[in-house]
Amino acid sequence: MKNLLFLAGLLASAGANAQHEHHMPAADIMHTANDTILPHQHHMQHDMGNMSHAFSLNLPMSRNGSGTGWLPDASPMYGVMYHSPKWMYMLHGNIFLRYNNQDISKSGSRGGSKFDAPNWMMFMGQRKVGNKGLFRFSAMLSLDELIAGGSGYPLLFQSGESYKGKPLVDRQHPHDLFSELSVGYTYALSQQADVFAYLGYPGEPALGPVAFMHRPSALYNPDAPLSHHWTDATHITFGVATVGMRLGEFKIEGSSFTGREPGENRYDFDKPRFDSWSGRLSYNPSGNWALQVSHAFVNEPEPLHINKDVNRTTASAVYSLPLAQNGWLNATAVWGRNKSKNHDAERAFLLEGSWGKSKLALYGRYEYVQKSVEELVLDDAIYGHDAIFPVHAFTAGVNYDLLNINKLIVAGGTQFTVYKTDKKLYDLYGRYPMAFEIYLRLYPALMKM
Repeated sequence: MKNLLFLAGLLASAGANAQHEHHMPAADIMHTANDTILPHQHHMQHDMGNMSHAFSLNLPMSRNGSGTGWLPDASPMYGVMYHSPKWMYMLHGNIFLRYNNQDISKSGSRGGSKFDAPNWMMFMGQRKVGNKGLFRFSAMLSLDELIAGGSGYPLLFQSGESYKGKPLVDRQHPHDLFSELSVGYTYALSQQADVFAYLGYPGEPALGPVAFMHRPSALYNPDAPLSHHWTDATHITFGVATVGMRLGEFKIEGSSFTGREPGENRYDFDKPRFDSWSGRLSYNPSGNWALQVSHAFVNEPEPLHINKDVNRTTASAVYSLPLAQNGWLNATAVWGRNKSKNHDAERAFLLEGSWGKSKLALYGRYEYVQKSVEELVLDDAIYGHDAIFPVHAFTAGVNYDLLNINKLIVAGGTQFTVYKTDKKLYDLYGRYPMAFEIYLRLYPALMKM
């Protein structure tokens, strides 16, 4: 609890001491027949000087995602901004004080319940270098391990990583204390072209969509997607180097990175290997959309599955539409595919969305994931060595802002999830297991321009 109070206090004091705040009300967004553009975008960037995208002097800051990924220009931004004569700094985060019960219907034997607090905090800064250069750094921290323990939190059908030498199943692993420490440099060839480089230890390679905790459509949901290890699990990679180029609304980039996922020690720095690679093509056809396709070879991502490399392919579309009264409609669709040698490909699909206006937000998520006997830690003598089981998960939730304390918002929320899987797993999970969560959420206010 002391760790939670520290985290909340840091966010609150940041809001109280911010030198400048910037907010972009939806009423000030200009709509055209083909696009949503920010009001006086180029003039505003000229006036603010260092207020730009983290990897381009000629793109809006609202396109910032995780790593080098793109969001739509019309995306909402939550955080606190600080300015010095040469630097722009930004602090943002999310904390959920939660009760989580993954089998309220008591239909199976694999559900669990827990009081916990999924959380993360990010601090970044950037400044111009000469007339055409841009330097940025980013640090992301999480106290998941201290609060939830090494086994993480209950989440039916979730899999990936390990604890005490055993694979985690029906639980979401905690994130590392240092989830990102990265730097980047961009050089503007013209207003329409940039070249950039990114180094992280840890960091995020050019693979998949913007990670779930940074997508506006997922901000209200405390849970990691079940498809996390099919699409965006590489957002914490101990050793990554990315180079890329932007041409207009297109961006192409490639990464060399460490394929092994973080080890069980969440406080150390794992060995950098640079044994994997990825490539990603991004395209923002308008201010409302961000599209990407990517592919990677990931060397032995799971430490318990030696010699099992993964070829991962993803595609995604992210949509943001500003509404009246500081409202937004956000949606994301993600498809992912993992293929290992001598194993059938496993696929995943996610569709999530949120609608918010003033203090109220409604959100939901649908997922389809193919889970193997190995992923679910099942007896292959009973269930079949190469069996793959379909998993469906439907989540609906509501979030309501209760208090505003020094620009730190305290909200209350709840969500329900219904799962559906193959009848062969009914003896373990039940026919339609149901999960219930209720939480208090602490997060920084919507930023003002």
